[in-house]
Amino acid sequence: MTLTGAGGVGKTRLAMRVAEALRPAYDDGAEIIELSSLEDPELLAPTVASALGVRDAGPSPMSVLIDYLAERRMLLVLDNCEHLLDACAKLVDGLLRGAGRLRVLVTSRQTLGLAGEQVFVVPSLSVPDPAAAPRDITRSESVRMLADRVARVRPGFTLDRTDARVFARLCRRLGGIPLAIELAAGRLASMPLEELERRLDERFEILDAGAGIGGPPRHQTMRAAVDWSFDLCTRAERRLWWRLSMFAGGVEVDTAEEVCQGDGIEREDVFELLAGLVDKSIMVADQQDDGVRYHMLDSIRSYGREKLADSGEEEALRRRFCEHYRSLAAERRVDRLVPEQLAHYRLLAAELPNIRVALELSYSRPEEAAGGLDMVSAMWGYWILAGSMTEGRHWLQRGLELVPADSRARRTGLWASATLALYQGDRAEAEGMLEDAQRLAREAGDDETRAFATQVSAMVAFSEGDARSGMALMEKARAGHVDRGDLSALGINLYYDASFSVEEDPERAGELAQEFLTLCEKRRAEPSRGYALFVVGVAAWHQGHPDRAEAMLKEAMAIRRTINDRWGLAECVEVLAWIAGWYGRYERAARMLGVANALWQAMGASPATYWPHIRDHENCVARAREALGRRAYTAAFRGGERLGLDRAMPYVLER
Repeated sequence: MTLTGAGGVGKTRLAMRVAEALRPAYDDGAEIIELSSLEDPELLAPTVASALGVRDAGPSPMSVLIDYLAERRMLLVLDNCEHLLDACAKLVDGLLRGAGRLRVLVTSRQTLGLAGEQVFVVPSLSVPDPAAAPRDITRSESVRMLADRVARVRPGFTLDRTDARVFARLCRRLGGIPLAIELAAGRLASMPLEELERRLDERFEILDAGAGIGGPPRHQTMRAAVDWSFDLCTRAERRLWWRLSMFAGGVEVDTAEEVCQGDGIEREDVFELLAGLVDKSIMVADQQDDGVRYHMLDSIRSYGREKLADSGEEEALRRRFCEHYRSLAAERRVDRLVPEQLAHYRLLAAELPNIRVALELSYSRPEEAAGGLDMVSAMWGYWILAGSMTEGRHWLQRGLELVPADSRARRTGLWASATLALYQGDRAEAEGMLEDAQRLAREAGDDETRAFATQVSAMVAFSEGDARSGMALMEKARAGHVDRGDLSALGINLYYDASFSVEEDPERAGELAQEFLTLCEKRRAEPSRGYALFVVGVAAWHQGHPDRAEAMLKEAMAIRRTINDRWGLAECVEVLAWIAGWYGRYERAARMLGVANALWQAMGASPATYWPHIRDHENCVARAREALGRRAYTAAFRGGERLGLDRAMPYVLER
């Protein structure tokens, strides 16, 4: 079903209420995915996958999504689809064909045009006749909403008989459109009711004179209401409004001060101007764990972008915006072993919509494309940790096409792209890029690229079953990292080497893993410490110490859960299943293999395709199946699959 209607009519609010009401009716609940900040249609499927917690482990996010949703009875809400109409239509059509129990609710100013699409035109709120009795006026939907919003800005306000007719006239003027009512109510904090009515009448006399020219009446009414609200802002507030419209994903005060200052706005005035825009319902303040984040509704932001284009300020703002996000990507790298590593990851996740805008802006200018490629390459660790390899490869590929000549940006982009390709099982693509990276690094004398490209080449060797070559290449890369004094790169190398070589040489892998853990603890890098604990646990398992392995793995799980690292959780559950089997608890082992399998499936992965320790997995399955019998094994395995992550974790963490 598609909820359609003019901007500001309440499509999103209605969809959220529907999802809330229907969530208990669906076995797998309801998920709401907001798309207004997404501008690239090629990123639609990976964005939906990420929002659903589906890690995109393969090169086709759409097929991963279909596999994940195939047996789920779920309501999926896609909010604000009008700017991605064709892509959304294709996505919804594919999902519904492949997932028969899925139901989809869409909000869009235009319908998708799919066969079987049910369309509901969201009406405006009911408006009263100003001549009606005051009691009837106060029962009207639009008047009730206006009175509620006024009470928020005027504590103690109650609607009396005297004001009822003025409220009725206001709501009729505003067409019962919720967003227009919100904007009007915001003015009543500092303006008498009669003055607001007079100014609104002046604005709408212009609209009435041009009736029939600017589209359907509701669209004209909404535009007039936003125009009117814009005109009543101070000049500084207007400037901040159109400058903030650059931010697709909202903004924190510090960033707004840095990017939006200048040319009529002093840095120290930004906070007060922001507060004024919040009071006027232009901005919405969201209180989060780490502070307040401000954002605009989609209709308000679109209006601001129009004003920005006409302001003559767009070029200067564009430059400051891109410079800010290039610095952010470079300074908040997730692959750095620092105490703020987790905070960096969370900040990049919150800023991703704005980073996408900065990348699009950078790639639109040939002279700035290298800066965009630098930005996305610096985020290679983020793409892996977030499970967003497809998006990372998308931006890297675009940058590499735009930066064909040799440069540091191209060399770094090649090995970063090769790393993500290898994570998705695209070994041939990775090998081609590594050859180019090594050749360019030799010609340029670029020791950093040479070390990283050698490290990824080692991973290729391991994936081909050549452990000895893999270990030799890892050691060569490690020497390069040490020579440059790059401890963060050294830590990543230790992790990869220990992970891939543990079957070949458990003692060596255990020493490398312990060195990595010591480095993470010394530098207080908590997410990396979770990875270190995991590989220490795997090494302990291979060395014949299941108790120590179990303790390390469960501690690793607690850390990985804080960042919703499903790949990491699947790895931990998998090895804990082996340990349960070693103790002879075969039913528990089978159930935990089922839990792990559900996590693998949600990522489009499997131990057979992506797991470097496949023999241990196969041995565990064989022993449990032999001990329990095929029927009992299958029952326990299916029971684990059906647990779901929240219910599975307490079970898995039992000793």
